[in-house]
Amino acid sequence: MRGQIGYYVHHQGDGHRQRALAIAKAAPGSFTLLGTGLAGRTETIPCLDLPNDDPGTGQPANAAAIGDSLHYAPCGVEGIRQRVAMLADWIAREKPALIVVDVSVEIAMLGRLTGTPMVYVRLSGHRGDAPHLDAFRAASAIIAPFHRELDDDDTPPWVRDKTVYLPGLSVAYRGAPAARDIFLVVAGKGGRPLDGNALAAAAAATPDEPWRAIGPVTAPENLPPNLEIAGWVDTAGEEIAGARVVIGHAGDGLVSAVMAAGRPFICLPQARPFKEQIVKARRLDALHAAVVLENWPDAAAWPALLRRAQALDPRAILRLHDPDGAAKAAQFLLSLAE
Repeated sequence: MRGQIGYYVHHQGDGHRQRALAIAKAAPGSFTLLGTGLAGRTETIPCLDLPNDDPGTGQPANAAAIGDSLHYAPCGVEGIRQRVAMLADWIAREKPALIVVDVSVEIAMLGRLTGTPMVYVRLSGHRGDAPHLDAFRAASAIIAPFHRELDDDDTPPWVRDKTVYLPGLSVAYRGAPAARDIFLVVAGKGGRPLDGNALAAAAAATPDEPWRAIGPVTAPENLPPNLEIAGWVDTAGEEIAGARVVIGHAGDGLVSAVMAAGRPFICLPQARPFKEQIVKARRLDALHAAVVLENWPDAAAWPALLRRAQALDPRAILRLHDPDGAAKAAQFLLSLAE
């Protein structure tokens, strides 16, 4: 291999970092992670921590999108100037064999402008807009971190043909989990905290069943005795693997962990750009791999929903996961770098 592989990690949510870590750990010494907020969060994998590209209070954010070319290019943001300079300097210094972009049209084009082969990570959702299609055309290959059957029906055939489908790109819990007879609610990092009052009402509707919530949840006015709100934990993978039912959004990290464990899943997709979570959730619903609700239901609906989830055939969701996905992705990228 001629040089390192640079893996750009977007800082929205945590699925991008989890994916990058899983792949990089499958090929020690081959990857450097590039992104904002990575310092101290990449274990033994080297990283380049970049300034945030958020304009911040009082800074101009005009021309955030440029016609049919770019999604996010605000003027006058010092963090963007610094991060572009640092990335270009790292590429010039390290001469990487390959740049993996997960995800950003702007970083993809920056990589290609430096004459570096680029692989684009294509997420779920409607991504037929001009900037995405330009990035797909510029890429040496496209990776979809999901099963082929979860792809959007509207994806252009040429994009599908260029895509390598690699489910299982997460740091899944691989131990023997201690089964816990609980309904586990997982609140993700990428959106607003979960409504604690709505969660408390759901738990109160099943007073004889234990509930536990992990991740950001607002404090409920009245906490029922069968609900525990734990906040952030370091054992999310283990808890997901051992839960009776998992309830959460359709972010990549959570969906991958649920698939790896084959747990009954109630999926409540959040609004995201390009309808990423909604498209993914609808495909899970069509494949009978999850109970999908696009809005948080009334408290009275929860007992029946939980029974529906527990009646799902676990094979429907297990077959959408590949336990060797990260190793296959690493090998694919190494072969391109060669």
